[in-house]
Amino acid sequence: MAAYEFDFAGYVERKKNPGGVRGLGSGYGDYAFSGDIKVRRRLDTLKPVQLVVRSMVRLFKRVRKNELLGNAVKITRRQFPELFDATAQCAAALDITMPTVYVTNNSSINAGTYGTDEESFIVLNSGLVSMFDADEILYVIGHECGHLQNNHVVYKTVLDIMKSGAGKVISYAITPASLALNSWSRRAEITCDRAGLICCKNETAALSAMLKLAVGSKQLFEKADLEEFMGQVDELQEGVGRFAEYFETHPYIPKRLHALKMFAGSNYYRSYIGETGGEPLDEVDRNVEKLIQVL
Repeated sequence: MAAYEFDFAGYVERKKNPGGVRGLGSGYGDYAFSGDIKVRRRLDTLKPVQLVVRSMVRLFKRVRKNELLGNAVKITRRQFPELFDATAQCAAALDITMPTVYVTNNSSINAGTYGTDEESFIVLNSGLVSMFDADEILYVIGHECGHLQNNHVVYKTVLDIMKSGAGKVISYAITPASLALNSWSRRAEITCDRAGLICCKNETAALSAMLKLAVGSKQLFEKADLEEFMGQVDELQEGVGRFAEYFETHPYIPKRLHALKMFAGSNYYRSYIGETGGEPLDEVDRNVEKLIQVL
């Protein structure tokens, strides 16, 4: 595999000169959560974040990429054709270039997108592929494609390296950078949950995929109740324990489920699937921001 070129200066420059979608900036899907875009534009001006990003992408070039791809198998027309077709369907739905996707031997129910805006790839864990049905996999691939379409890849890669503990060489900048990146990342996940729904066009499959992520077991999933699980969101908003989410890269899954249902009821998504009515997307964004706020 060819070496990736990490052009951080060019990446920041592109973000300083936004142009068009929803009046907030270029390089975003028009479904993107406005909180994602707003926080990310602030990130591009924070010196601790820029310092960490420069260091982490160099580390990714040297080490982390090989760790990720050392035992991964590339998805092609001849190799895992169903996954190839699902990826092509998502790329067409989001109007992006067909991404490179790998399957890796990992039993955890997870997927990720890594690299840069120019050179990037998606990794699906074999545990996820084994547990999810076709529409749920379409949702997951669509979610990961959302990271590509919305220029999340550099910062998401940095967060992955930081979570692995490899960033200790610049520990004095890690804490402020990680808190800022976590705040953005939680909002970026909302954008990409929307991308997944746009790709699979199946609200039930999207919600069940997230429930499977929460329980991590096919046997337990069959006994889980989606409405009961979503009801836990009220408990998450109470008590000092809720501040633990401040250190997470993803909103708690009950919050994500509610946020996705809000988007599914928006005028944007209803129009996308050929229906009428729905809440204005700007109003949905305001309600989602209230839902996912930690502090």
